[in-house]
Amino acid sequence: MPSMFSRRLTGPACAAFALTLLASCQTSRPPAPTASSAALPTMERVALGANSCWFKSGDAAFKNYRLAPELNSFSGRPRILIVPRKSPEARPLAVIQAEGQPARLQAFGPLMSEPVATRMSADIRRWAAGGQGCN
Repeated sequence: MPSMFSRRLTGPACAAFALTLLASCQTSRPPAPTASSAALPTMERVALGANSCWFKSGDAAFKNYRLAPELNSFSGRPRILIVPRKSPEARPLAVIQAEGQPARLQAFGPLMSEPVATRMSADIRRWAAGGQGCN
């Protein structure tokens, strides 16, 4: 017959053993990367910045163009297109896209060979990094 002292130890000892066993079954996972560096949130920031600074501001360098965001991408590459204002169905003049975690950005197309490309690239990098505002 167990003594009163051994019954008191059995409950806490059993609980400690169960917790140790449970902890040993859990796998250690690396911390989840922050969502803000993923492709979609990065491209959302770029799209908001481009729309605000290049198009809604009335910037003369972009008056002949229109923004066409394609952020809902099943390919894992959300992107925005810059297309001719009067022909939005035409081939894009610039494509800005991102993929991966952290996001890897690409910008290409005929507009990226024009003088405005230097400014566009600087703006895109700034917005992708979390910066705001227009230069």
